[in-house]
Parts: sequence; structure tokens; C-alpha cells
Amino acid sequence: MGIKIVCQNRKASFDYHIDETIEAGLVLLGPEVKSLREGRASLVDSYARIRKGEAFLYSMHITPYPFSHHMELDPVRTRKLLLNKREIKRLIGKTEEKGYSLVPTKVYFKDGRAKVELALAKGKRKYDKRRALKEKELKREIEQARKRGRY
Repeated sequence: MGIKIVCQNRKASFDYHIDETIEAGLVLLGPEVKSLREGRASLVDSYARIRKGEAFLYSMHITPYPFSHHMELDPVRTRKLLLNKREIKRLIGKTEEKGYSLVPTKVYFKDGRAKVELALAKGKRKYDKRRALKEKELKREIEQARKRGRY
């Protein structure tokens, strides 16, 4: 079946130094799955935390499915993440280090199951962001010059 990407958090790579990524399952209800299949989700301002030995995803917005009348759901409700106990323990150790956080980078369907990719990330400072923009602009200029045949 393959992978069908629903939504991505492109700003995460700009705001954070991403060290590693982890795939986690999502606990969803029926109308939320249908809404995700239509691509009606947003990861803006969402984050993950580990609480009482379980992982949760906060502030992920899933637009309510318009044809669902039997169930009214909060679009930004807290959703449980499915991870192994070993992964959760490792993440607890990593997130307790200063500056590390769990940031969702993309939501996708893999073999019919909803998955979220979590990044173990450290926040960038303002000067890091400026440097990244300069490097990106410099690479773009080099590529454009190369295409024009000047190099």
C-alpha cells in the first residue's frame, strides 16, 4: 500500500535542530480517521509530551468530518501516541535533558494505519535561524548561477 502523507510541519526544521525521528501510532476515532484521509489536519503549534509513562500529542488540529452526526469531537483534543515501553523510557531520558523536546514533523498513513513522525529536537536560537537562512540563500544563488552556465 505504501505511505500517504497527510500533513507536514515544515517550520519544525527551521525552528529546531532535529537529532532523530521516531514513528508512533495515533489513537483516533472514526470521524477523525476519515477527516485525516481527506487531508484535513494541521501540525502548527503541536507538540508531544510523556506523562505517567504514556506519550500524548497536544494541539494537533483535525477538522471535524462534515458527514459525522453521531459524534461531536474537539478538533484540538489531546491524542494518545502508541510507542513501545522501551522507546518511551528512552524518550523520557532524552527529553529531561536541557532543551530537548518532542516535535511532530509529519502525519501519514502507512499500510492503512495513521502514524505520526516525532522528532527529538533542540530549539534554535535567533542567530542560528539567520545563519540557516543565509546558507539556504547562498545555495540557491549558486544553483541559479550553475544553471545559467557561469560555473
